[in-house]
Amino acid sequence: MSQSHRSEEALANAPIGPLMFKLALPAVAAQLINMLYNIVDRIYIGHIPEVGRTALTGLGVTFPILMLISAFTAFAGMGGAPLASIRLGAGDREGAEKILGNSTTLLLILAALLTTVFSIIKEPALMAFGASADTIGYALDYISIYLMGTIFVQLALGLNAYITAQGQALVAMASVLIGAVLNILLDPLFIFVFHMGVRGAALATILSQGVSACWVVGFLCSKRSGLRIRRKNMRLSLKVMGSIASLGVAPFIMQSTESLVTVVLNSGLQFYGNDLYVGTITVMQSVMQMVVMPVQGIIQGVQPIMSYNFGAKNYQRVRQVFRLLLRTTLAVTITAFLVVVAFPRPLALIFNDDRELVELVGKVMPIFFGGIWAMGAQMACQSAFMATGQAKTSLFLALLRKVILLVPLAILLPMITQNVMGIYVAEPVADILASATTLTLFLYKRKTLLPD
Repeated sequence: MSQSHRSEEALANAPIGPLMFKLALPAVAAQLINMLYNIVDRIYIGHIPEVGRTALTGLGVTFPILMLISAFTAFAGMGGAPLASIRLGAGDREGAEKILGNSTTLLLILAALLTTVFSIIKEPALMAFGASADTIGYALDYISIYLMGTIFVQLALGLNAYITAQGQALVAMASVLIGAVLNILLDPLFIFVFHMGVRGAALATILSQGVSACWVVGFLCSKRSGLRIRRKNMRLSLKVMGSIASLGVAPFIMQSTESLVTVVLNSGLQFYGNDLYVGTITVMQSVMQMVVMPVQGIIQGVQPIMSYNFGAKNYQRVRQVFRLLLRTTLAVTITAFLVVVAFPRPLALIFNDDRELVELVGKVMPIFFGGIWAMGAQMACQSAFMATGQAKTSLFLALLRKVILLVPLAILLPMITQNVMGIYVAEPVADILASATTLTLFLYKRKTLLPD
């Protein structure tokens, strides 16, 4: 039996606990390693002598563009991968490969469009995203180089989901590990040895993503992969594209609205505060990534089990997986809440040693993270809707926390209180309300979602 067939057999029959651990651990590691791409950049840039705080803030205002690029990656990758898993579970390998081929073409098209559009509008966009006269130079230096590697980001992250979808999580982890290790090695070389500053950080990132992209594409074109990229499947099909789009809209909105949130927070903090307050968001979003991305890794590792068995109509196994997933994600987010409340200043010092910035982050971080403990339930329930192909519900839940709740709250609360602290309070209020709504909706639809 081939490795790909053994992986699919495990999805159907292996004991739940060990299988979840086997698939989730590499996926979590992959997410943590992937997180290092941007986190390492911020750590090094934040410690550049004399200009570290300003350069870090400049890097922070590029986040909306970086998030939008990632969002389009998720649209094609995460929109198609669960569908490919469902097809595999139903025994339709040809259909699964058709989804992979269409997704590959879509990623290439998106890469070309995103590179062109953002290269044209980058300066006015960055100013709208919260840049100031002091930080715009650093932001432009970083994003100008980063955009040249958009195609690598699209292929490396978007297609990696198809490796995980067939149960080969270790291979998926290796693809990210290769690039991340290279990035960690190149960052200090380009930033400090070659004195390239933020441009060096961007160059290190795109070179590393390029290596990861070559690894992923090479694997998916080889006989080692249970799903292979074939030229005949890369011709776009309206039906296949429609199914990818219907499910991909939810993860796209989840990530693109992160861009919208960053714009609202940065512009509000610039209006009610100054560059120092904008800098706090750069630090806190970095810490948030350190919490959310491992949870996303757990979900990414577990989702193929749910999708495969849902396609095979093994609903009891799907329920067992979900219950363990819910307990796990809640444990992670509750632990994260306790750590952040207890150690806000040490966490801030990871990214910058400026006294003013560290003190302000120590004051506002416990407030900003005040509702993260509840997000474990929301993320687990939303992943169940995604894994079972419930596109409309996934879309609503993706919109709920950020677009429907957080963005209006982040605008209204400081306006009502005429205090910058209202922006920080908006985050926990939105987290708790969204989690409660998601859990209620899941319980209401549980019988339809996971039939007996």
